[in-house]
Amino acid sequence: MDSFFSITANCLVRFHHINGKGDPIIFIHGLGCASSYEYPKVIASDNFGGKQAILIDLPGCGYSEKPKEYDYSLTNQAKVVIEMIKHLGLKNLFIYGHSMGGSISIEIADMLEDELLGLIVSEPNFHPGGGFFSRQICASSENDFVSSMCMKMVNRDKSPWAGTLAINSPWCTWRSAKDLLSGKDWLTLFLRNPVDKMVIFGNESLPDEDFNILFERGIQTKILPDCGHCMSWEKPHSLAEAISTFVDNITSKF
Repeated sequence: MDSFFSITANCLVRFHHINGKGDPIIFIHGLGCASSYEYPKVIASDNFGGKQAILIDLPGCGYSEKPKEYDYSLTNQAKVVIEMIKHLGLKNLFIYGHSMGGSISIEIADMLEDELLGLIVSEPNFHPGGGFFSRQICASSENDFVSSMCMKMVNRDKSPWAGTLAINSPWCTWRSAKDLLSGKDWLTLFLRNPVDKMVIFGNESLPDEDFNILFERGIQTKILPDCGHCMSWEKPHSLAEAISTFVDNITSKF
């Protein structure tokens, strides 16, 4: 596992850099998750085509350090990813982000210039107000969530999400959820970015108002069958195929 020191978060950030074909795809995980835990089945799939991938655990998550003094805002997490891109000297890259990681990816795309070849997001937070879990997390104060509510949530959750929620710092999870609730207009930020982009939805998450907006605006959309929001666990091979096909189509233009 590789690492770099983030000035933004004042901590060591760890990531897997998997060598492979073409320009790298950076994977950004969602709330309470870690890329090292969420995406191995995706990039190991034959449908991924052996492409180069970078799986970053954001500060507070997975194998990265978990400073208590950091605010864990989505904007600062995006800045951390920009630091990693500069640390690696990447000149051409793709970004994929899921859920909260999709919102972070939209902010990363807004900060990048010519380096970004394409942006893929799956069911991102496009608006303030958060989702079911972020609202549930912030129903408690930060102190209460850190001291007891986080582990209660871990113990009652039966999905793979419980595994990373248990090892991520609870203050990171709460502060990130709080920032999702405060939020910003990520949809407008996404729509105005001229880069090639695609949005992925699980068919069990539909109907969705944002899907209709994107379709009407001519944004490339992809619906994965037999899955909902947690598509990287439910249908990793289908997700791998969608990402790989998008990247191949963009690469073929050059």
